[in-house]
Amino acid sequence: MATEDARRWDAVARARAALDALERLVGGMGTAVLAVAALLWLLGAAVLCLAGVGLLLVPAGLRLLRVVADRERARLAILPPPPVPRELRAALADTAVRRELGWLGCHSTLGTLLGLTALTLPVDVMHDASFPLWWRFVPPSSATPAQGFFTATNWRDAVVICLFGVATLVVTVLVLPVLARCQEWPGKRLLAPARGTDLALRVAELTATRAAALDAHAVELRRIERSLHDGTQNRLVAVNVLLGAAKRALARDPAAAEEIIGRAQDAGEQALAELRGVVRSILPPVLTERSLPDALTALAADCPVTCRIDTDLPGRPAVSVQVTAYFVVAEALTNVARHSGASAATVRLRHERDRVHVEVTDDGRGGAAEDAGSGLVGIRRRVEAHDGTFALASPAGGPTTLVVSLPCGS
Repeated sequence: MATEDARRWDAVARARAALDALERLVGGMGTAVLAVAALLWLLGAAVLCLAGVGLLLVPAGLRLLRVVADRERARLAILPPPPVPRELRAALADTAVRRELGWLGCHSTLGTLLGLTALTLPVDVMHDASFPLWWRFVPPSSATPAQGFFTATNWRDAVVICLFGVATLVVTVLVLPVLARCQEWPGKRLLAPARGTDLALRVAELTATRAAALDAHAVELRRIERSLHDGTQNRLVAVNVLLGAAKRALARDPAAAEEIIGRAQDAGEQALAELRGVVRSILPPVLTERSLPDALTALAADCPVTCRIDTDLPGRPAVSVQVTAYFVVAEALTNVARHSGASAATVRLRHERDRVHVEVTDDGRGGAAEDAGSGLVGIRRRVEAHDGTFALASPAGGPTTLVVSLPCGS
């Protein structure tokens, strides 16, 4: 039974990997089309250089090349290089520009070919797998498999083509991830910055991340101090005052002393409740007792706005990742309830490529901004302190989508 479950899980994982690869290949196809346009521009400029007018087009072509290359870098999560030098000779001598030219030739040809192959395979699978349903309704010359290597004349041929479609589906699931890696290889090889540049940028990024972590830590300490000072401490002072009053009243008016002791007990219970709230805000017990999806479900149940939780998180990430994700969702749902005017929200939690992705979407009025004092700056700082990424899309009229990606190393 366990072996059967493992095989089923492996099949599902392979199917998801194939769908992810198809998405990457389609995205690569988009940048490949742009690369073809940039290549044609540069080739046209090179031809016109023979007539003495092409040099005027080269700077614009190099800027177009950089724009297309940067789109591919964004797709592959690669840091961009310094700007293209303004002087033409310096630009042509720039190592990053030369590498981009090499990538342009590879991606405009190989990237386009692999993208077209990725788009063709699923169409072929649907064509052949569904062949027995429609082959009798088309002219005999059209009753062929996707590859067209023979014509079906009877039901046996139709079933053979259907089985060939199923086999093509299996091959497609296995091949698509390989095609995606092959399409991305020139970009990862040629568009990545030089090692020294990457290291310098990484040092700067880690310096900023450390500063953000310290800021987030200081903000959290101030929040805890304020909660203890304004809430729990005042309650305990009230308990002390009430107990002193009860002690003085005990001899002369026992009934009044009993009433004061009751008030002191209520104040003590309130202080205990507030102290528990502070402790839970530091590390919610549900994260240790149960799981992150359960904790998010509890948050959704307490949210005034109808909230749907969609989680796919095999295993349990590190506690720091769970706490950060919990904080992001809690703060985001608070913003949805207070500021968005939304009627529904959705929280999606996914684990892909050693990262946990959190997405919170609502159907509210939109227009959310980090400088509006809605807690988004705190979310960004906490996420960046964990070396994660933060993205917000909130056009006027909605919807608002907040996406956070956290490294989990597993």
